[in-house]
Amino acid sequence: MRAERLTDAVAEHAEGPVWSQGWGGLRWVDMHAGDVLSLAPDGGVGRRHVGAVAAALRPRSRGGAVIAVERGFVLEDGDGGLTALGELWPAAVRLRMNEGGCDPDGRFYCGSMHYDQEPGAAALHRLEPGGTVVTVLGGLTISNGLDWSPDGTLAYYVDTATNRVDVFDYAGGELRARRPFARVPREAGHPDGLAVDAEGGVWVALYDGGAVRRYGPGGELDAVVEVGARKVTACAFGGDGLRELFITTSREGLAAGEDPAAGSLFRAMPAVSGRPVREFAG
Repeated sequence: MRAERLTDAVAEHAEGPVWSQGWGGLRWVDMHAGDVLSLAPDGGVGRRHVGAVAAALRPRSRGGAVIAVERGFVLEDGDGGLTALGELWPAAVRLRMNEGGCDPDGRFYCGSMHYDQEPGAAALHRLEPGGTVVTVLGGLTISNGLDWSPDGTLAYYVDTATNRVDVFDYAGGELRARRPFARVPREAGHPDGLAVDAEGGVWVALYDGGAVRRYGPGGELDAVVEVGARKVTACAFGGDGLRELFITTSREGLAAGEDPAAGSLFRAMPAVSGRPVREFAG
């Protein structure tokens, strides 16, 4: 299967696509520009600046969005107003938020990474609906994709430096019993963002791999989507019946003219559909 290119190279480091009917469609981020992008019905791309970094976002159940920015979280109201929550670390600490998702109980998780990718410096944080932030995991390197199984009992997670997808039991509102789910050969690329489909398959974007791989519920590789850009960052289901897989790419670190489609948005039409995005309850 091969993905089609939907846009020009509109982003330097595109990440975190999310489809929400409440938004009227797809949003994603141009991370280092600090912008949230949106896909118009005519294929045009809107852009809104939200901070020095726009790392990840999810819809809020009351309207608007929760957005992970460089050192914490911002709440967008339904009318577009932005409210910044407290910073989790000072500017002198060279960390930034990176990627995340919402759990079945409506809490928003986002992990961090060091700007120099320092091993063990990152963590996974959880924003409670009331505004409290809890550190869930420490000792990470590049905290990346996170999503839950359709029944909400399992959570799939990537710390890119491990070159694997891990799985947790999700019980009592907590992540427990972390263990390997699928290992990605280094020559195939580095696991980045991920999305879980309606059948429990896990779709993993491969940075420097030019592809998205689907792993079945048992961890077996059973589908590959080829993408016309090497640095594939994340994927999400959307569109009519959630049958379209939207894929973001990056041109971070590339010279002008190198990998011309890098930074574009792509789309594939797999044989399975996705499931509605989980919303933040705050």
